[in-house]
Amino acid sequence: MSTRRLRSEDYNDYSSTDVTPEGSPPGGINGFAHPESYQRFGETNGTTWYQTLIHLLKGNIGTGLLGLPLAVKNAGILLGPLSLLVMGVVAVHCMGILVKCAHHFCYRFQKQFVDYGGAMMYGLESTPSAWLRTHAIWGRRLVGLFLIITQLGFCCVYFVFLADNLKQVISTANGTTNDCSLNRTVPVTPTMDSRLYMLSLLPFVVLLTFIQNLKVLSVFSMLANVAMLGSLIVIYQYIVRDIPDPSGLPLAAAWKTYPLFFGTAIFAFEGIGVVLPLENKMKNPRQFPVILYVGMTIVTILYISLSVLGYLRFGADIQASITLNLPNCWLYQAVKLLFSFGIFITYAVQFYVPAEIIIPPLVARVSERWGWLVNLLLRVALVGVTCVLAILIPRLDIVISLVGSVSSSALALIFPPLLEIATYYSEGMHPLVITKDIAISLFGFVGFVVGTYEALVELAAPAATVVNATSAVVQ
Repeated sequence: MSTRRLRSEDYNDYSSTDVTPEGSPPGGINGFAHPESYQRFGETNGTTWYQTLIHLLKGNIGTGLLGLPLAVKNAGILLGPLSLLVMGVVAVHCMGILVKCAHHFCYRFQKQFVDYGGAMMYGLESTPSAWLRTHAIWGRRLVGLFLIITQLGFCCVYFVFLADNLKQVISTANGTTNDCSLNRTVPVTPTMDSRLYMLSLLPFVVLLTFIQNLKVLSVFSMLANVAMLGSLIVIYQYIVRDIPDPSGLPLAAAWKTYPLFFGTAIFAFEGIGVVLPLENKMKNPRQFPVILYVGMTIVTILYISLSVLGYLRFGADIQASITLNLPNCWLYQAVKLLFSFGIFITYAVQFYVPAEIIIPPLVARVSERWGWLVNLLLRVALVGVTCVLAILIPRLDIVISLVGSVSSSALALIFPPLLEIATYYSEGMHPLVITKDIAISLFGFVGFVVGTYEALVELAAPAATVVNATSAVVQ
């Protein structure tokens, strides 16, 4: 590993990992006559529409998807899917706002690329308020802070997910059979607490995060994607069979549980961070709006279908991750292990973002001789922090809802509409557009406050008795 002294300005707070910009065309941007002529990468270096679509899908599909059936339970069998649809439309609209504002500043300042934090900073510099212009740098810092919270929150969720699924597989291993059609209760074998599983996983996760080359990580990431895709196919084929009568399910759940739905749903839709780097790296960026709408339509359909079918299939017994409801046979145990493998690899990919924001400025403060050691120690410390937080909040549903409410709502719903107002207000905006942006930001802020409060209240209250791996598994 190179010990060249690193400078903090060498790094940018890009919110994508697989698609971090690698450079700029030698000719610069002088030939751009209009914002629509953006071609920030050469034809040979850019990604195709298909590759961009795959990256977009990957950036929006993860553990949040598996928690959506429980989210629908917290909202109701009718209110839940309708809310998911509305949130999907709003989230995509906010992604479009972010891209539009980034284009505006690229053209205005003749820049090759503007990331999320940069767009917020330039937006504040464009406002009529002298105070906001003076403190515009805090726009970049605030976005960077929420990116760090979001990505490390994902990592906490991954620890809990891995521990819960591994615990269930191991505790029921003695009763696992090859026949998935049986309907019987399988006794479980006493095993470690899930928090001990998290500690057991810690050394392996630390070693994984020592891989700092994105090209190497991309190979593992591809394997993870294949494993997760195969697992989803098997999950779908199981939940569509033998769906019981849904007449007993409530159309709308109690209002107190809806904030938990909001947190989980916005956690699942948190893909806005990958939008700008993806658009920037395309061979033909003009295709990106179509790719964005097509990709997010696929994501929204996937979210709604899995959440509704999962809740219909398991009803009130639905758990924090739908994988925990799968039968105790080797096929579905393999599904849990495959998805866990995918999430394990994805940890390193998600961890890359906060690591690139936090570590380089600190490494730049030490000599070249100790730079590599400080780098590794900081990685160990950051992974340890996510593990400790996961141990302190070992309930997967609460962790997902809390992360979604605290950080995902800010990045996906609150900031983009405010950015549009800051960017275009001086140039004149229709009152309806301003009203729309304020309404979206208020919706996100209310979800942020109420969702965070309810998640903390639920966390402080004793956990409800649920059917889980520590009691009995029905096959």
